[in-house]
Amino acid sequence: MSTTHTAGNGPLTGVRVVELAGIGPGPFAAMLLADLGADVVRVDRPGGPGLGIDPARDLTNRNKRSVLVDLKADGGPATVLDLVERADILIEGYRPGVAERLGVGPDACLARNPRLVYGRMTGWGQDGPLAATAGHDIGYIAITGALGMIGPDPDGPPTVPANLVGDYAGGSLYLVIGVLAALQHARAHGEGQVVDAAIVDGTAHLTTMIHGMLAAGGWQDRRGVNLLDGGCPFYGVYETSDGGHMAVGALEEQFYAEFVRLLGVEAAPARRDLARWPELREAVADRFRSRTREEWTAVFDGSDACVAPVLSLREAPSHPHLAARGTFTERDGIAQPAPAPRFSVTPGTLRTGPALPGADTAAVAGDWAVPALEGRQKKTQETEA
Repeated sequence: MSTTHTAGNGPLTGVRVVELAGIGPGPFAAMLLADLGADVVRVDRPGGPGLGIDPARDLTNRNKRSVLVDLKADGGPATVLDLVERADILIEGYRPGVAERLGVGPDACLARNPRLVYGRMTGWGQDGPLAATAGHDIGYIAITGALGMIGPDPDGPPTVPANLVGDYAGGSLYLVIGVLAALQHARAHGEGQVVDAAIVDGTAHLTTMIHGMLAAGGWQDRRGVNLLDGGCPFYGVYETSDGGHMAVGALEEQFYAEFVRLLGVEAAPARRDLARWPELREAVADRFRSRTREEWTAVFDGSDACVAPVLSLREAPSHPHLAARGTFTERDGIAQPAPAPRFSVTPGTLRTGPALPGADTAAVAGDWAVPALEGRQKKTQETEA
């Protein structure tokens, strides 16, 4: 067991994870495991992953440790397999077949460690017509129907939700759920397995409730005309007099009554009359344009009207509620989300900043009893010199 972790560092303390360096959802999934206390060793390649971000500011590598291994060099795969032998979980995000060609695919790893959980993070999945092709979040969520239902204008293009819906919600979080479920099985039965976490699968799964509403006739298969997609005048975003915005989610009748009372509009009956929704939307928009975002925030503060100011990334950490809960934290001058979710007995902690490539090779070599790591780093450094 790693000597650098204690019982107070999260519920996954004692779990060992090997992460084969990549970009996007794989590193985020490994970060979440690390935030929860796992000893995550990131296997970085010489030269870095090519993301173009300063490694000291790549927050998805916080709470991890890094070693340098060239998987294309003689002995590289063997060194990774030495780590795998001592690991509980491995995470990789290569295209299908790449890990196999490098000598660290599921067969090789499970032969070395039959209890290993081998997590595979891809966009299209390990099989299917598109499996071998390149892709990004926007394409994955496009074919699942998720992108097509996001946005307030039924006649305009969908709104791109950054890469949160596909990469992280449909990808990273499903990979984490999968590897932890498989880890439970491995500990109960001594049997490892492969977890195929495809972003298209996870994103499609996220739309389950909407598919149910569609089947029941409670959702139209077009955006901007439904209860939760901006089509509803009391579930949407409105501009204020200073160019800011307020988010409204007054769905239930009692919350809607509080909303219209505080907003100061006489349009409560229009709630149930879809034909009058355009009239209601115009009345609500006019009222919001009469004051600033700050003024409206004060009006709705502490109420059950379900109204909140739309804050920017830099503004969010200062919101009184988030500040009181410590939802954001700061380390080395960088504001960042704190580990989540929260545990009453084994809270996750922000132990270290982003792991710099290769910086922890000696420590991992000792903790994991893989002396070959140090020798490989020295050869890499001599080659680069």
